[in-house]
Amino acid sequence: MLTSDFNFELPQELIAQHPSGVRGQDKLMLLNKSSGDVFHHSMQDLPSLITPETLMIFNNSKVRRARVYGIKETTGRECEFMFLNNIDTECSIWNTMVKSAKKQKPGMRYSFPDGTIGTIVDLPGNAGTEFRAIKFDFTINEDWFERNGHIPLPPYIKREDTNEDSERYQNVYAKEVGSAACPTAGLHFTDEMFAKLDQKGIERAFVTLHVGLGTFLPVREENIENHKMHNEVFTIPTETAQKINQAKKDGRPILAVGTTSVRTLESAGDENGFVKEGTSSTNIFMYPGYKFKVVDQMFTNFHTPESTLIMLVSAFAGRENILNAYNMAVQEKYRFFSYGDAMLIK
Repeated sequence: MLTSDFNFELPQELIAQHPSGVRGQDKLMLLNKSSGDVFHHSMQDLPSLITPETLMIFNNSKVRRARVYGIKETTGRECEFMFLNNIDTECSIWNTMVKSAKKQKPGMRYSFPDGTIGTIVDLPGNAGTEFRAIKFDFTINEDWFERNGHIPLPPYIKREDTNEDSERYQNVYAKEVGSAACPTAGLHFTDEMFAKLDQKGIERAFVTLHVGLGTFLPVREENIENHKMHNEVFTIPTETAQKINQAKKDGRPILAVGTTSVRTLESAGDENGFVKEGTSSTNIFMYPGYKFKVVDQMFTNFHTPESTLIMLVSAFAGRENILNAYNMAVQEKYRFFSYGDAMLIK
């Protein structure tokens, strides 16, 4: 199967550059994954589209202010670093994604906004990639990112981050800091929406998957089977695992909110759809032909052409169904990507 099989025409003006005026007041497309039928709704209709026995699973990872600009000591030029994960706590070494990575060599030193100095060090596996490791002389904590970092808006949002993004590029239920990008399907949910779901008796639970940028890297292979995903760490609490496994025993549907929740559940599930509690990592890559074990329904945003995410939803609902739905969304002027509208697949 070719990467080009997942392409579609998207006018630039439909790529949402800002959040909607009010959180939770977005369009919602309902896609029947069996028939391919499409129905147009708004987010306010969501509680009526979910049956009371459904268990909804959300990713409560919180976005770190992970985009930090450093000044190269020898040239005074600015360089953008996207901090992904701490790979050595004793030495305070962080893996980062860097613009113009080929030019960033081990030994180069960068000064960050508060005067902190970081040195690029060699890390096996980073050669020839967009990633570089940076070593600091003291522990880098969340306060450091709050002082020095910016909201890591995705590259298709063509502007700098603002104070508005500090609130709107974060889910209202976000709790565990560690993501380099927001699990954006959750941006549509508000406390008022949760109250309506509670009134209907719809149960929910939370997992944590810290989003790395591997999910968003372009698929450079012509044949998608040759693409390799990067690892992301996830945690399934005991209570969540118990709720999922009980729902499976009862034959109740599992609705995953966001592709990160899907990746977590499918990575932790056995062949019968039961999951294990605890922390692990995943590099799972789902594309047509993949058989879903845990997830029965999905709530998600509209994804970029030829991405691993559109391949994932195509695996879930069928490539033709997804592309037809996306083309219809273009005709109806849905807003696409992180700050865009939503889709419910069931």
